[in-house]
Amino acid sequence: MPKLAIIGGTGVYQPGILDDVREEVVTTKYGRAKVAVGFYEGLEVAFMARHGAGHSLPPHLVNYRANIAALRELGVERVVATAAVGSLNLDMKPGDFVLVDQFLDFTKGRPATFYDGGEAGVVHCDMTVPYCPALREVLARVADSRGWKVHQGGVYVCAEGPRFETAAEIRMFKQLGGDVVGMTSVPECVLAREAGMCYATVAMVTNYAAGISPAKLTHTEVLEIMATNVQNMRTILMGTLGLLAGPRECGCADILQEIEKLRRQGKE
Repeated sequence: MPKLAIIGGTGVYQPGILDDVREEVVTTKYGRAKVAVGFYEGLEVAFMARHGAGHSLPPHLVNYRANIAALRELGVERVVATAAVGSLNLDMKPGDFVLVDQFLDFTKGRPATFYDGGEAGVVHCDMTVPYCPALREVLARVADSRGWKVHQGGVYVCAEGPRFETAAEIRMFKQLGGDVVGMTSVPECVLAREAGMCYATVAMVTNYAAGISPAKLTHTEVLEIMATNVQNMRTILMGTLGLLAGPRECGCADILQEIEKLRRQGKE
């Protein structure tokens, strides 16, 4: 059973770093999810293309609950997700990597919890530290060792999409403390935390957000920057996987005990 998983975002659609890959379709109560499972240097790893083959799913229609539930059923404990983001921060330039540590949620009505009443109960999950610090530290160490520009921390603004943001929205996000903007980290990050997984996002800056740069934004621009740097992203992933073979030493799994306690209290 794979203990590690990669969720590939825009530009990362294939498990190219894995050997002996097999395709699995996992059926969950939230729907079916396709997962590729293979090996990297003897370590079993799951890979999931968030947007489907050929970027066939827009961010607001991704079945995040089915995806995370499928990884949980496979036994995954750690998830490294990739993401293409626009920058609100002039210090975070196109081509830079950002290991985000907080988020602002501006999505609209996406199913965002496994605990929405009924048999599952109702749980209010602590999100003080939404991204696993231990996993982020490993990712930072690998990127630093290659001499690449990596920002250790940043606020990810999650917009609904699929359209790009207006210049006015970007000004608002910046005033609220946002550093980068994307469309997928929420609810993926939240669901992974509810599942007791370690979760971290490697965000690659592909462009400056609307109004930061005078140029118009295009999806083609995003893909071009991503394609230029995708090998660096793969190198980070490969270096990180090799350092995650041991047991977890963070507290991400402890949330499961807290959730069970909250569920019992809610049913009393």
